Amino acid sequence: ALTVRFITRRFIGDYDPTLEMIYRHMAIIDGEMVHFEILDTAGQEEDSLQIEEKIKWGDGFAVVYSVTDRCSFDEVMRLCFLINHIHSSPKRSGGSEQPPVVIVGNKKDLQFDRMVSTEDGENLSKTLKLPFYEIS
Repeated sequence: ALTVRFITRRFIGDYDPTLEMIYRHMAIIDGEMVHFEILDTAGQEEDSLQIEEKIKWGDGFAVVYSVTDRCSFDEVMRLCFLINHIHSSPKRSGGSEQPPVVIVGNKKDLQFDRMVSTEDGENLSKTLKLPFYEIS
């Protein structure tokens, strides 16, 4: 839903979060036309080779969790570690430069269903030294 909202500038309620999709989008950022290819993963349990291939594919990452799902939050540290590990691998060309990564807590409007506090997200982002945002 986050990716669809970015591309369409609208919230689409009828969205299947179990489908993995690649979206292509052009936008002007700081006065420059930027071509995005966004891999919106389904977030389903995957084997480590699939996860590694997806991480190798990306040049930047938004690691998104739901504030209503503690398990999704618990995955953030592991995914950030994998991103760091895979992109610092000597097998990658230019492997010394880390890709941009941001942590995003989604569904902040669902206050009564919240299982992860804003403070939890902020503390994790400080620990990992990554930017953090909560959104709806």
